[in-house]
Amino acid sequence: MPFLYETHMHTCQASACGKCTGKEHARFYKEQGYTGIIMTDHFFGGNTAIDRKLPWEERIDLFWRGYEDAKEEGDRIGLDVFFGLEQNFRFDEYLIYGLTKEYMKAHPEMEHWTRQQQLEEVHKAGGCVIQAHPFRMRGYMDRIRLGPDFADGIEVANAGNEALDDARAWRYGKEKGLVMTAGSDNHRSPADELYGVRLEKRLTSISDYVKMIMNRNVIGLYVPEGRFELAGVPEIDERHKAYLLDDSGQDIPAPKEWID
Repeated sequence: MPFLYETHMHTCQASACGKCTGKEHARFYKEQGYTGIIMTDHFFGGNTAIDRKLPWEERIDLFWRGYEDAKEEGDRIGLDVFFGLEQNFRFDEYLIYGLTKEYMKAHPEMEHWTRQQQLEEVHKAGGCVIQAHPFRMRGYMDRIRLGPDFADGIEVANAGNEALDDARAWRYGKEKGLVMTAGSDNHRSPADELYGVRLEKRLTSISDYVKMIMNRNVIGLYVPEGRFELAGVPEIDERHKAYLLDDSGQDIPAPKEWID
């Protein structure tokens, strides 16, 4: 029987846009039959609930509270709970798995990493990086930025996306041969719709999930049937044009054959 995991979610304790505590999330996911969850609150480059003026170690302690709240409840009710985070650059966002609290406290420079530094340093620490919702387009964004050189894979399905966003991400991932994951991007439990990954083996730690991604293992996606079908979704307009990020972080128009 596959083991079902949430890979992308936020708490009100660390994400300014979160609506529920880690404990509330844990209870809900247990009720929905999930084996476990990975908490990925918005880090300091994004929509964080943590005061950026506080001392670094205090900020990290506060940032971990949502996860620790969920972990405590998960241990009580039998739900696996692991830690991750989501970092934002220029509206291209990345899910990071595999860092510890001790590592983060010892590396205040991580708040100012470039995309390339982030990938390299996370790898050195034994973690991995996934670009979150790469084709998502919102009114506050000026364009879609794809960073395949700065991540170990992409999130091809996200419950907060439009169907077109995920269909394009799936096509992009298949064309590029990328590791593909899925997650709900859940800010509120109960949630209207839940996504995730189906794994053949139960995770004993976040390192198990990192190894799957780095070894390019097949990851089962828990998404609605037909989510990646382009038929019936709106046509792509100029506003949804995608750009590739080069080594300097500059935007280059992406090849037309796999982003239209």
